[in-house]
Amino acid sequence: MLDKMRIAAILDEIGTFLELKGENPFRCQAYHNAARAIAQLEGDLGEWIKQNRLTEIPGIGKDLAQKIETLYKTGRLEQYEELRREIPAGLLELLRVPGLGPKKAKALYDNLSIDSLSKLRQACQEGRVAKLRGFGEKTQQKILEGLAFLDKTGKRVLLAEAEYLADRICGELRKLKEIIRIQACGSLRRRKETVGDLDILVSSHHPKIVMDKFVSLPEVIQVTAHGETKSSVVLENGLNCDLRVVSDEQFPFALHYFTGSKEHNIAMRARAQQFGLKLNEYGLEGERGTLHAKDEADIFHALKLDYIPPELRENTGEIEAAAEHRLPKLVEWKHLRGTFHCHTDWSDGRNSLEEMAEAARQLGWQYLGIADHSQSLGVARGLDPNRVRQQLAEIDRLNKKWKDFRILKGTECDVLPDGRLDYPDELLEQFDYVVISVHSHFNMSKEEMTRRIVRAMQHPKVTMLGHATGRLLLRRDGYPLDLDQVLKVAAENKVMIEINGQPDRMELDWIHVKHAKSLGVTLVLNPDAHSTAELRYVRYALDVARRGWLEKTNVLNSRTLPQVLQLFKRRPK
Repeated sequence: MLDKMRIAAILDEIGTFLELKGENPFRCQAYHNAARAIAQLEGDLGEWIKQNRLTEIPGIGKDLAQKIETLYKTGRLEQYEELRREIPAGLLELLRVPGLGPKKAKALYDNLSIDSLSKLRQACQEGRVAKLRGFGEKTQQKILEGLAFLDKTGKRVLLAEAEYLADRICGELRKLKEIIRIQACGSLRRRKETVGDLDILVSSHHPKIVMDKFVSLPEVIQVTAHGETKSSVVLENGLNCDLRVVSDEQFPFALHYFTGSKEHNIAMRARAQQFGLKLNEYGLEGERGTLHAKDEADIFHALKLDYIPPELRENTGEIEAAAEHRLPKLVEWKHLRGTFHCHTDWSDGRNSLEEMAEAARQLGWQYLGIADHSQSLGVARGLDPNRVRQQLAEIDRLNKKWKDFRILKGTECDVLPDGRLDYPDELLEQFDYVVISVHSHFNMSKEEMTRRIVRAMQHPKVTMLGHATGRLLLRRDGYPLDLDQVLKVAAENKVMIEINGQPDRMELDWIHVKHAKSLGVTLVLNPDAHSTAELRYVRYALDVARRGWLEKTNVLNSRTLPQVLQLFKRRPK
């Protein structure tokens, strides 16, 4: 029996296989859409199947529903297995190269027999790719740049994917009565945007039982080491995962050590030495023996430090701040009252205005900002002025339903190549707020792109800047941009900056969030949600905010509705 995430991955892969075969684009997209729908499905997939309700999910007809049910019940699908036999495995690897789509990957295979990244690199270096019809020198150079990007990112995965696997593994291990405490550590616990491997820590008096269970989990495809206190495996997505078992007395020290970062640990050991103590993964020792610690807080207390949250452990001033009692009181989920960058089925979202609003109410929020795409983004069914007015009227109608909740009228307005906005001023005036974003012409120079965004931010109707650099984690770097200048202009013009919680965006990055805070810029935690399920992506924006030392006063989402509306009034020039 497969879980919904594995089924979603298979459906997505089928869509990609069909693209590689040159099948009808609408058929290919149907599988991709179904994959996204299943991944975001709220509730137990088994219950949906049992109640014969799969066809109620938008985009899933009888044929796809039957295939999903077959995968769920048997773990196999003949169509998928046939495609895997038919399509060379290396072609999927080629699609990891930023900007290299199925059509070009197939052309490379058909004409040059390229079915691996190493063959692709060699063909580019020898100039053979540039000679192919539809490629040329410029495309060849971009492929080489994409390969360099893959070299840099390595085998890392998105935080959301690593978290999902860690939750599954820890969930199964928690069923063992022999386990006392269990925690995922490393960069996952510090909530980094991408994760290179998983580190799971367990305390138990029966390590062999724990290890035997770990290496036999269904997520494991290869066991590389199987010991009494440490085992290492490769998971189904290629990620390495280590499990360590310690005594419960050692657990707090091991948890601190394996959480990291390396730089934080070095600084903590140096501080321990100042007190005549030795700190490592097994304990904190001195002349009077070993310190007993029930949790990590006791370790920090012994070194005259306030407790440092995992997200801050990067040796960027957190130890000094903890010693001087000036660590920030980090923003928490409970502080959030709503969010602002959300899409509906008016543009490229999956759910209606009312469905999005009701989902937000279920989260306990007071308001939800809708910011569907503007007219220039045709691929996302951007709204022309007439449809904007229709949507605003629909929002007015819905807002009469609730006394404790409000839909806010927003737009994600495209920044045109010359820095103008995609709507005229008289239309922008009708929104409560305006998010501006770049969705095209990424190949501008750093100076041109910076000028473009700065000009847009200086428009008096602009409220906040969305996904500032346009990066897609593990897929492409952001477009060239003087981000420091952008943040300075944002501060000068009272423009807010979005922290985009889409798992493959998570930007601004935490370093620039910290800089924005120092400039007095208000940050906004947005999910860029395209469905009700994606509203919860705010939590990934929250991760970045906490890594960037933000408190609730630095975040727009912590404001009450009247406070938000007051801030949305036209900025003084």
